[in-house]
This record gives sequence, C-alpha cells and structure tokens, in this order.
Amino acid sequence: MLSLFFGIAAALAWGVHDVCVRFVTDRAGVVPALLAVFATGLVLVAAAAFGMGGLGQIGGLAALAAAASGLAYAGGCYGLYRAFAIGPVRLVAPVLGAYPVLSLLWAAALGQPPSLGQAMAVLAVIVGVAVTAVTAHAGHDGATGSARAAIGWSAIGAFGFALTFALGQLASRTGGELSSVLIARAAAFGAILLVTVCLGLRPRLGGMPWGLLILMGCCDAAALGLVISAGGLPHPEFAAVAASTFGMVTVLLAWAFLGERLNARQWGAVGLVFAGIGYLAL
Repeated sequence: MLSLFFGIAAALAWGVHDVCVRFVTDRAGVVPALLAVFATGLVLVAAAAFGMGGLGQIGGLAALAAAASGLAYAGGCYGLYRAFAIGPVRLVAPVLGAYPVLSLLWAAALGQPPSLGQAMAVLAVIVGVAVTAVTAHAGHDGATGSARAAIGWSAIGAFGFALTFALGQLASRTGGELSSVLIARAAAFGAILLVTVCLGLRPRLGGMPWGLLILMGCCDAAALGLVISAGGLPHPEFAAVAASTFGMVTVLLAWAFLGERLNARQWGAVGLVFAGIGYLAL
C-alpha cells in the first residue's frame, strides 16, 4: 500500500531530524531552530513547486485547508519541543505517539472506518512506539517541571499533528499536492516568524549549527510532503500511522550510530511495530 510506504519514508526522515535535534536546541534555542528548519523547508518546497509547475492547481477551499494545516503543524512542533523541555520523555512520548488515533477517528468521520484487524494493527504500532520511547529514555531524563504542563503541551502536539495530516491530506485530495505542501510550509514558517517577533527574539547568524539545521529542514520538508501527498491515495490515514513511528526510528538510529543499546523489551516493541505495519500493508 503506497500510503503506508509514504508514511514509513516520512518516519525515517523525521527520525534523522530528531537525532539532530539533540545537537542544535542547546546551541540555537527552540524557536530559532524551528525558524531555521521551517525556512529551509519552505525554500526547498518552493523551488520544487515552481520548477515543476505545480502552482495554480489548487482552489480556494483547498488553499485554506493547506494553510490551516501549516498553522496546525507549527503548533504541533512547538508543543512537541515545549513538552520535551519541561517533562520526561517517558511521560511525553506516549501522548505524542498516540496522534494516529485522532487520524483514524477523522477517517471514520469521512466514511472510511478501519476494519477490526486494521484497528488492532494500528493499536500495535502505537503501543510499540510508546514502549520503545518510554524504555529507551527511562533513567536518562534530565528534564524537570510540571507533569501536568508536560502532558498538556504533548497533547497539543499530538492534536496539532493529527490536524495537520487531516487538513493537509484534504487539501491534497482537492488540489495540487505541491501547492498544498508549499502553502502549508509558508503558513508554518509565518507562524513561527510571528512568534519570534512577538517574543522579541533576535536569532543570531554566527555560531549556529547551520549544517545540521539545513539537514533537519530537508528531512522535515520531505516527511511532511510525503504524508500530505498521501491524501490522494487509498487509506491516507495509514501514512499518518506509519509516520508516527518516527520516535522508534530515532531510537534505532541512536542504537546504530550513537552506540546506544536496546534491551529485549525494546526489541520486542520494535517487532510489534513492524508486525502492525506489515499487517496494514497486506
């Protein structure tokens, strides 16, 4: 199923993005880092859209849905960063990783309810992602702060991501895919730029990890574009489900390249995720 493969590719891209986050937030700050990542993505998508002549294929309602998708994405990313800043990963990650539930509810509301087997497979993916995230960071959390606030921000992040994919895929179905992604990215960048101005921040150019920030922007743009582009495919909600495994991908990349070990429980969770995805691909 092509939508599922789009989601897996998006998860890989976001996994690389998240590994890089470890190295840039302390040096650049959350909002400046988001601004740089969104700016990079906007430039890439704009170049692709203009180069391939994808503009002019989208109507007013589709453009509005795409813009709303971008605003939701900016809010989701901001919620994610804030949640991880004030709360432990074992508390935040399961809430963030549960956003596919909202995607499935949206699909059901549009008349495409999943079968019992598909619902169980999605549940397996969510549980596997949650177990991997919780056990991977247990005992390694330096974050402190209010648990209630962390849950609140992570819930905002999960809601933002679910709304992003629902509105973005709706725009993709009724308008041009590249145009939808371009409008979404422009709206996301504009939202973070507005936050930067309102907070009186002055992002510095010197000393910024530009190489990593540009790489993160490329990965983020590719991932969001893949999930939104799945809107024109059968069962586009499966792309959102597969993309939710980005947290597990981050753990696997850390195991492969940063020397972090996985225990038996974590490998079992990884197997559960792949079993769920494999069932959805049938």
